Amino acid sequence: MTQRTVLVTVFDDLQSLDVTGPMEVFAGAEKLVPGSYRIRTASVDGGPVRTSSGLTLVPDGSLADAEDPHTLLVPGGEGTLDPDPRLVEWLRGRAPRARRLVSVCTGAITLARAGLLDGRRVTTHWAYCDTLARDHPAVRVDPDPIFVRDGHVATSAGVTAGIDLALALVEEDLGRQAALTVARHLVVFLRRPGNQAQFSAQLAAQTACRQPLRDVQQWITEHPDGDLGVEALAARAALSPRHFSRAFQAETGMTPGRYVDRVRLEHARRLLEDTADGIEEIARASGYGTPEAMRRAFVRSLGTPPTEYRRRFHPAPAH
Repeated sequence: MTQRTVLVTVFDDLQSLDVTGPMEVFAGAEKLVPGSYRIRTASVDGGPVRTSSGLTLVPDGSLADAEDPHTLLVPGGEGTLDPDPRLVEWLRGRAPRARRLVSVCTGAITLARAGLLDGRRVTTHWAYCDTLARDHPAVRVDPDPIFVRDGHVATSAGVTAGIDLALALVEEDLGRQAALTVARHLVVFLRRPGNQAQFSAQLAAQTACRQPLRDVQQWITEHPDGDLGVEALAARAALSPRHFSRAFQAETGMTPGRYVDRVRLEHARRLLEDTADGIEEIARASGYGTPEAMRRAFVRSLGTPPTEYRRRFHPAPAH
């Protein structure tokens, strides 16, 4: 078996979980399949670094002395917002030698500074997607997925998404069963699909200021199969349909119809991923009425029908 070296760059004010989460995944895989991974950490000068939480990390050595890795991982954190120029320069010269280039959270900003993401589709923490897109127009930023693969470059959203991405890489290297065993040991899901949204429909929308509108948002979430037309929702909020529509959009940032669409799609995806319910049953429970209506919604939003979505993302039964 070819041993894969995983090199993690460390620097002051990094997010500690961006380092320790993926490292625990690779370390777990190494224990399961000895000889599969060799994990190293390195800072610019080889000295200790202090994370944003106050934890001090002592790296294995300096970046200058590090061997060319199979997988090079750049974590995120406040230290990426104004990265050390020496780190950026090292990445510019050495990162192209890695077989796989990975970032967690705002580590993508550091990679972009080094010119390593131009022309690629990437993601980062949702709060910094606009910043990344604005400062690096040559980078195609997708704010929705928890991780994105584009060739040998893999980028992930905030913090725990790095664990999902690391599990996906272990699955690629060692197979699904190995990744499943590591995930069970860490008591995490194997694995949230990369195109799963960074946050739910409720978080994607703003929470309404007025209590009646907040109650309507909650009602929609709890009753995706109910009558969620504007007239019915307006009556629940004790407003006229026209007033309700305007107020809802003003306070949540999206129309009632768009919010309902997101909630129903999210509900259907969860049932497809987590249950063995039939397509027709899921369509009814999610408010689509018919399988065909649900199929159209999935193709329009996700580019794939429900049956294919389930095939790709429904976990195989454990043995």
